[in-house]
Amino acid sequence: MHELAITVIGPDRTGIVADVAEALAAAGANLTDSTMTRLRGHFAMTLICTGTPAAEAEAALAGIGLLTSVREVEPEAAATTGEPYLVSVHGADRLGIVAAVTRVVAAAGGNITDLTTRLTGPLYVLVAEVDLPPGRADELTEQLAVAGAELGVEVTLRRAESELL
Repeated sequence: MHELAITVIGPDRTGIVADVAEALAAAGANLTDSTMTRLRGHFAMTLICTGTPAAEAEAALAGIGLLTSVREVEPEAAATTGEPYLVSVHGADRLGIVAAVTRVVAAAGGNITDLTTRLTGPLYVLVAEVDLPPGRADELTEQLAVAGAELGVEVTLRRAESELL
C-alpha cells in the first residue's frame, strides 16, 4: 500500500479543505493524518494519505489551484515511547526564540510533535507538544528557565493531559 506525505499551500479561501479532501477521495487516497492552519491569510495543510500512488494524487490535486507537493513515505516504524509535555513561551517578540527553545528541547532528547507560534502585537507565543524521555522533565525545566532568562521571555514546561492530545 502506498503512503503519501502531501502539502498544500496557497492564499486562503472558503472551501479549500473540502476541495483537497474531495480530490484525494476521488483518487482513492484515504486521509489518515492531517493538520491545517491559516497563517496571515495563507492556507497551509499537511496530510498523510494511503491507498493511491503519488502520481494519481498529484494529478487529482492539480486542478485545485494551489501549490502542492506529494511524495511517498515509509509507514511510521513504531509508536513513541516518550512522556507527553507542553512547552509554553510568552514574551516580547525577538529574533531566535524558536531556535533557542527548540535546541534546548532537542539537547534533552525531546521530540517536538507539534508546534504553534503566534505574534499578536508585541506579544510572541509559542506552544509545543513534546515527547520527553522518562525522567528528563526536571532537568529540562531548569534548562528552559535559563534559556527563557537569556531571551527575556517566560518559558514553562508541564505534563500534558492525555485528553488534550
